[in-house]
Amino acid sequence: MIQIAAVNPNLLGFVLLGLTIVILGVILRYFRQPYVIAYILAGVLVGKHGLAIVTDVELISSMGEIGLIMLLFFIGMEISLPNLVKNWKIATIGTTAQVFVSTLLVGLIGHYLQWSISQIIVLGFVISLSSSAVVIKLLQDKNETQTQVGRNVISILLMQDILIVPMLILTNYLGGNAPSTHEMLLQTVGGIFIIGLIIWIWKKETIVLPFSKYVRNDHEIQIFAAFFICFGCALLTAFFGLSAALGAFVGGIIIHAARSTQWFHESLHSFQVLFVALFFVSIGMLIDLHFLVEHWKTISLIIISLYITNHFINALILHYFGRNWKNSHNGGALLAQVGELSFVLAASAFQSQIINNYAYQLTIVIISISLLLSPFWISIVKRWTARSEIK
Repeated sequence: MIQIAAVNPNLLGFVLLGLTIVILGVILRYFRQPYVIAYILAGVLVGKHGLAIVTDVELISSMGEIGLIMLLFFIGMEISLPNLVKNWKIATIGTTAQVFVSTLLVGLIGHYLQWSISQIIVLGFVISLSSSAVVIKLLQDKNETQTQVGRNVISILLMQDILIVPMLILTNYLGGNAPSTHEMLLQTVGGIFIIGLIIWIWKKETIVLPFSKYVRNDHEIQIFAAFFICFGCALLTAFFGLSAALGAFVGGIIIHAARSTQWFHESLHSFQVLFVALFFVSIGMLIDLHFLVEHWKTISLIIISLYITNHFINALILHYFGRNWKNSHNGGALLAQVGELSFVLAASAFQSQIINNYAYQLTIVIISISLLLSPFWISIVKRWTARSEIK
């Protein structure tokens, strides 16, 4: 084993990572907790801030990005486009209102702490984004993606994924790094293309994939065909400067419209489980335990405030659009954490010197901890709404 590890330094690390996930997964499954927690805790333990068994964070993060793309591809395959279109008011008006209110609250705090306008806007954006990866994974595990709450929450998450592009552009502007005309033109063309494609699929209702009859009974070719559709769509949107995960989601919608979800699911499901797990492991590896212990009071206060604030903002928005209080609170709980795309915004703000190193480290730890605590918060709120007389 030592000789093998000497040839490939990452091999021993992956073996121990797998063993750690198995042990934590068995323990958490006994307590009826989702595997997402096991993945994040495994990242904390084996990462450079823990036992330093796996120190190549960039490798794990790259593989984790593949998992996020596959996760959005799978959820796209389960989405009925007509039902998604019905929720356009919640997706557009609701998400915009949530971002505005979050930024306004940060502005009130920032005014007291004498933050700059740039810091207020960027941090408002950071806390307004929820986690597509965590929420969709939890909805899938509970078979709730097609419930009213599930559809509403997913529509909001997708709109947040779209809004990350103008948020990044504005962040670069605030940091003095305005995007070029070429980049803005590409993003505009990409956005128009995606909207046009979605409208076309919506009107067609059912489409036929040109190669489907050739791969129907060939499992090996099916795997590569599924990979081509998933990552081809992700690559296309990435080329236009948009989210790769958003492109994968659109690819999933195409597969749903082609009525080919079964063999795509069978071909890629095992890969999805593996790479999605690595995504959450990469989140855990970002948690600096020394920084966490040193600043635990500040971190605890901010996380509690974030959960309460994000929960009630989203619950009020969902209730405004005609949902009962029970579903609104459950939806608010699902959207209460800070999402993985906020890492991108925080990194951009740090590179642009909008926030200093302390604020950046604090933001990274808070995002990571909020993702770790999300399943617990959702479980607590669900039990509360189930036992109370809220309607």
